[in-house]
Amino acid sequence: MNASIRVLVWGENRHEQREPEVAKIYPDGMHNTIRRGIEARLGERASVATATLDDPEHGLTEEVLANTDVLTWWGHAAHGEVSDEVVERVHRHVLSGMGLLVLHSGHWSKIFTKLMGTTCTLRWRSENDRELVWTVNPAHPIARGIPHPIEIPAQEMYGEQFDIPAPDELIFISSFSGGEVFRSGCTFRRGNGKIFYFSPGDQDYPVYHHPDVLQVISNGVEWAAGDPARRELPTLLRYETGDFFNGHGYRGAMANKENQ
Repeated sequence: MNASIRVLVWGENRHEQREPEVAKIYPDGMHNTIRRGIEARLGERASVATATLDDPEHGLTEEVLANTDVLTWWGHAAHGEVSDEVVERVHRHVLSGMGLLVLHSGHWSKIFTKLMGTTCTLRWRSENDRELVWTVNPAHPIARGIPHPIEIPAQEMYGEQFDIPAPDELIFISSFSGGEVFRSGCTFRRGNGKIFYFSPGDQDYPVYHHPDVLQVISNGVEWAAGDPARRELPTLLRYETGDFFNGHGYRGAMANKENQ
């Protein structure tokens, strides 16, 4: 049997601590609800841990990230409190091959905007909208076993324009009570890492108790998992003519013509 996927579910965990109505929906935090959903669906195929914003180094130390195959990210109220040093660390690990799932309001997180290179802004409304999540790429592994559409009775509206680069793959689009549409399930590749953005999941609604939403997240974890034996940051190397396999360290443009 292949080694299990090492998953770290990261949650800001502020709404659950400060807003009683959110705590009623997620008594031990959205991160633990998501963790249990992944564990129930992937079983022995995944080992799942959690970390939160208030942990030392946000729970995202170099050692932790080096031992994480897929990181899931949920943030909303405290994007600015995430340390720039930790963002740089996560960014480096994604480019090196760690998978990343960005959930709902994580679209405006430092790590997602850095990876996308855009504002990642959108239009929104929190008025108990119904969301229908339509599968536009049913052959994609993330869509495996997902009904068409997923019906979410109560949800925050996210709508276009969503200021992201054109996705590598568009898997889901959503429609809402007011007629808005949104690219709600998108994949990207950055460096050696795979990224999946999935929008359903607001703190004010029990979306992370929805079995189909949890199935999409679990499918995304399996899709995004890289090969830990090949975790490597893309690096500029010099290759001599006829040697396709042994690159040399690049010492800069002024030394470009020298033998190395």
